[in-house]
Amino acid sequence: MVTYPQRITLCGFGGQGIILSAVILGTTAVTKGDLYAVQTQSYGSEARGGQCQSELIIDKKAINSPVAEKKNLLVAMFQTAYEKYIPTLEDDGVLVIDPGLVTKITRPIKTTFEVPATQIAVDLGNRMAANMVMLGFLSESLGIIKREDLLDVVKDTVNPRFVELNFKAVEAGIAYAKEHDLYHK
Repeated sequence: MVTYPQRITLCGFGGQGIILSAVILGTTAVTKGDLYAVQTQSYGSEARGGQCQSELIIDKKAINSPVAEKKNLLVAMFQTAYEKYIPTLEDDGVLVIDPGLVTKITRPIKTTFEVPATQIAVDLGNRMAANMVMLGFLSESLGIIKREDLLDVVKDTVNPRFVELNFKAVEAGIAYAKEHDLYHK
């Protein structure tokens, strides 16, 4: 059961689709989940390859501030970004990492999920779909958004040339969560 508010940080490096992931997650919550959401983002001047992050708050009631000092979910897809944002995760929060890109855990969190999103995306033929693998995982394991709703928003948001790939990536993230029954361990 999802509790609200959900205070989320997604972080990685430019070019991974971190900000797009947050936009899709927030849009899905608002348009399909009858929830409120606010999203902020920051990225280095390099854009592609530089560190980036997006913060998202999802709640059942109106959100008065886009800022939350402590988060209950951190999705980290780059070691440097993980190191920067891990101090903002609550002690009882949820940490989701891509173990191919976050290889050193400096602050153990009881609920940590290792999702090899980049490798799964490479196996699908395009490493750029790792963000959608993560969204599929979040949908299935944490129940933040529903699969059908996520796919609807992906279809309406991404370039039509990449819809099929992104659908496959979302489904692969869902399948990974189901195969590993990560939420129920």
